[in-house]
Amino acid sequence: MSKTILVFAERREGALRRVALEALGAAKRLAGKDGTVHAVLACFGGAADSAAELIARGADVVHIADDPSLEHYVPEAYIAVLGAAMSAVRPDALLLGHTASGRELAPRVAVAHSAGHIADVTAIEVAGDGSDVAFVRPLYAGKAFERRSFLPGHPWVITVRPNNLPPAELCDSGERGGSVAVLAYTAPPLLTAVRGIVRRTRGQLDLAEADVIVSGGRGVRSAAGFEPLHELAAAFGGTVGASRAACDAGYCDYALQIGQTGKVVTPQLYIACGISGAIQHLAGMSQSRTIVAINKDSDAPIFGIADYGIVGDLFEIVPLLKAEVLRTKVTG
Repeated sequence: MSKTILVFAERREGALRRVALEALGAAKRLAGKDGTVHAVLACFGGAADSAAELIARGADVVHIADDPSLEHYVPEAYIAVLGAAMSAVRPDALLLGHTASGRELAPRVAVAHSAGHIADVTAIEVAGDGSDVAFVRPLYAGKAFERRSFLPGHPWVITVRPNNLPPAELCDSGERGGSVAVLAYTAPPLLTAVRGIVRRTRGQLDLAEADVIVSGGRGVRSAAGFEPLHELAAAFGGTVGASRAACDAGYCDYALQIGQTGKVVTPQLYIACGISGAIQHLAGMSQSRTIVAINKDSDAPIFGIADYGIVGDLFEIVPLLKAEVLRTKVTG
């Protein structure tokens, strides 16, 4: 069964976020062989490269809303863009990333268009001719999963958790084509004005989309104690996270916090350094593909979910790991 699917192609600093490509891959699967995949870009200039990449990865039509009100994320403006795209395309489903903006936009669009809404999807199960679709999402901080489906008769709004679904692959250059359309968009009255953006995380990768995360807890002992973690993360090409205890102690900014009251991450590799493993922290990282725990306390709860555990001083072990990673890169 073919469908028309719309994807919100979220960008960050002028480039497509990886979760946008993951949503595009899911859209292609949901649309079916004879379906149509649309993408919508909200921007102020510089959309040509993003539109070309979306088409190269399978979008049939890219709708561009280009306006000064869209230079920075402002909810009222972006909701208006998605509303205009929904009216122009009239899709069977809208897919967004389960990011800070996606979590805000999705329920508002769903209410405005009488659509069903399923959030934080980590897997999509399509059976038969595509008429039977189930969406898998975690419950109880990842301790259980549920499969949910939509009732017929209304469009769907779905947010997909970053780093869980495969991104859309590049198509052969001669295999298919796509088109770009200008979206009819009028900026609404804005209740928020963005005067500037201050980055407080050393320009590092987005935690939700990182393949490798080196995370520190109270055992790091100080802000300076995070430096070896940054060095190890850089060796892996990853990024640094933290437990709430480390943030509360002032060792790092709350933007790095992972856990129930922070960010939820699912990297390929998660290295927990000096983190005891409180349930609130496990809620944010327990679905990581491989978990390595480093802690002096052999009874720390983090070892209960770790794939590999190292009992010892992180300030001795982390430099050794970094040296080994760098040596492997040189000899490999």
